[in-house]
Formats: sequence, structure tokens, C-alpha cells
Amino acid sequence: MQDIYEQIHELEGIPGMSKHEQLVQGIINTINARLLSRGDALPSVNKLISELGFARETIARGYKELVERGIVTSRNRKGFFVSSNDTGQQLKVALLLFAFDTFQETFYKTFRANIGENIQLDVFFHHNNIEVFESIVSTIKGRYGMYVVAPIPHPKTAEILKVLPMDKFLMIDRHEPLEADYSYIVQEFGESSYQVFCSLAETIRRYDEMIFYYRPATDTPIEILKAFKRFIKDCKIKGVIKTAYLPGTVAKGKVYYTINNTELWSILKDCTEKELIPGKDVGILSHNDDIVKEIICNGITTYSTDFELMAAKAADFVLSREKIQEVLPTILIRRKSL
Repeated sequence: MQDIYEQIHELEGIPGMSKHEQLVQGIINTINARLLSRGDALPSVNKLISELGFARETIARGYKELVERGIVTSRNRKGFFVSSNDTGQQLKVALLLFAFDTFQETFYKTFRANIGENIQLDVFFHHNNIEVFESIVSTIKGRYGMYVVAPIPHPKTAEILKVLPMDKFLMIDRHEPLEADYSYIVQEFGESSYQVFCSLAETIRRYDEMIFYYRPATDTPIEILKAFKRFIKDCKIKGVIKTAYLPGTVAKGKVYYTINNTELWSILKDCTEKELIPGKDVGILSHNDDIVKEIICNGITTYSTDFELMAAKAADFVLSREKIQEVLPTILIRRKSL
């Protein structure tokens, strides 16, 4: 412990350096000098007060910064410990996503690239399971400098997220209302889906009916279901809602709309086997664009938000910490399938 005090005392008298900065840099210098390494215990707050004469608030703020940067970790009732020998990292960020789907991979890669190498990024997946979501939030609270979260549409979500500091919190992907004032960069599902359906109505009418596969127990937004029902009523389209696509049932004269990529691949596989041409014999619409949908079967018509833009804006928020509340536009990409 004496090495830590010596490193901190060496910084005394440096013009413009506060006691808070002196504490943080002193601990960093001790690690850089290899006098401390990962897993080593640090002095308690009371011990530092006794040895340095610093205010409790100053020491608490210094430890908080080191925790947020991922250099130090706090263990309940056991104190503070060195968690990383990489003292160059400036921030530790928790990213909580639904799952590692194609579009979320796009978000991750852009976000990771834009925040830079000096920021530690830990990724968690809740798979639309509220118990898993609650467990992850409980685990990460107080351990990170920033929290970027794709929430679950659930009555318990707002209560679960209350434990996170809203000034260091960013909601992404879908919007869930919280009591506190907070930042978000999200997409909208209801009105945007309705407008997309309406813009495709003339093409859809060339087919006998439109089938929408909606699974209530999944993360498929219910707003899309409501938009579909409104669309087929307003535009007098023969529409059918089914819970899942049964392999081998694709038929000529129908438009298929699915959000699930596995379901989409199954439909396309059956089209190939039955020699049905997407865009001619059947219509196909998919949600969330990616490079595969651009190429396969001469192109699948999709609509989605721009996840690269969402990720870039999220990275800007992490780096600047400037409040943002933005709903990103939905983009329809017309291709051969519809």
C-alpha cells in the first residue's frame, strides 16, 4: 500500500492538478510502474482519508472514475481492486442487446469502430427474456461509465432500468417509456410500417392475398401487427395473420411478409424447389435489411431503420455525453421480390 501513497504524494504541487486528479493519476502511475497488477486490493476510502487527508467525497469520486474506466472494480463489502493493467482506457461501456442477429451485428461493428480503441466495451444479450434482462441489469449497475441498452417491451422494464444512472444511459432500437428524463436513439414501428404497406398496396393487389407471420411470444413489435391490421382494412387487402410458416406451404399468388430471417430462408428455399419466382409468382417482404437480402433471389424488398446511423449516433453520445432524443426514419428498399 505504501507504494500507492508515494505515487500520489509525488504529484503534490503540480499546478492545476486537483486532489481528485492526483488520486486517480497516482493509482494509474502505481499500476504503470507494475507496483500493482490485476486482482490486487486498493486502500479503503477510510484508509486513504487517514493517509492522505483527502475529503471522503474526493476519494469516492476518484474511485468512481477508475471504476467507470474499467481500471478498478468494486466488490460489495470487500473494497476496491485493480481490474485491468490497461490504464490507457478512458471509459467502460456496457452494451445490452436482444441477440446477435444480423442487424444487431451491424450495430455492434459500427459502434465498436466509432467509440475507439481506448474504450472497453462489454456486450450482453437478454434474448427478450425479462428474467435474463433483470439479472444482467442488476449485475452491470454501478460497474460501468455508460450503459447502452436495447430494452424489452414489458411492464417490468421501467422498474428494472431505474437502478441505472440516467445521465449515463442511452436507450437504443425500440422505445420504452421511463419516468426519468433520458437519452434515446430508436426506431418507430407502427406508423412507419403502415406507410410502407400503403406504398406497396398497388403491387400487393396483384396477388391473391398477403400473409403476415407474427409470433406473439417473440420480440416482434406488436405495433407492426396493429399496422398490418389497419392496412388490410383501410386498403381493402385480403390479409391473413399466421403464427409461423410451415415448410413446404409456399404457394403461387401470395405475398409473404416475415420478420424472422430463418422463416424467410425457408420460404425462399421452398420457392426454389417449387420453381416459383419471387416478384412474379409470389411476393416477399422482409423487415431489417442486410447484405444477404440485397443479393439473394435478385434482391428481397425490405424496410428498416439505418442501424449504422443508429450506431454512429450512439457512439457520438458515448463520446460527448450530450443528451439526445431521436427517432430515426424508416427506409423502404424496393427490390425484385415485391
